[in-house]
Amino acid sequence: MDGGQPGSGGGAGANDCDAVARAFVEYYYRTFDANRGALAALYGPHTSVLSFEGHAVAGAEEIGRKLAQLPFDQCRHSVSTVDCQPSPSFPGSILVFVSGNLQLAGEGHQLRFSQMFQLVPNEQGSFFVQNDIFRLNYG
Repeated sequence: MDGGQPGSGGGAGANDCDAVARAFVEYYYRTFDANRGALAALYGPHTSVLSFEGHAVAGAEEIGRKLAQLPFDQCRHSVSTVDCQPSPSFPGSILVFVSGNLQLAGEGHQLRFSQMFQLVPNEQGSFFVQNDIFRLNYG
């Protein structure tokens, strides 16, 4: 997360984890719902991976393209839970698991979703999304 976006410097301890995760989730879904194209800036240029309903793409440019090509124009997310843990695989990184509902414009029913992010500290003292896995929850 860069320039004016939420995040704490240099990674997160256990006490920071929840605050960082909640600030990130609020920013991510507010941006997704208002301007999906701006989300590409949250991902690393080459190493980040997005798995969206089982289809994986890598790198900020491809991730931005995938998000822009989703088959709907408007969406509204409603977050139910945000869980996080420090992740030792990258020092200072955070795993964030989100569940909630999303409402597509013109649809009468909401869809349940789950999404996992791995936030990794960047050189600017904030975070970027290293891994992102999204699934709709049917049934």
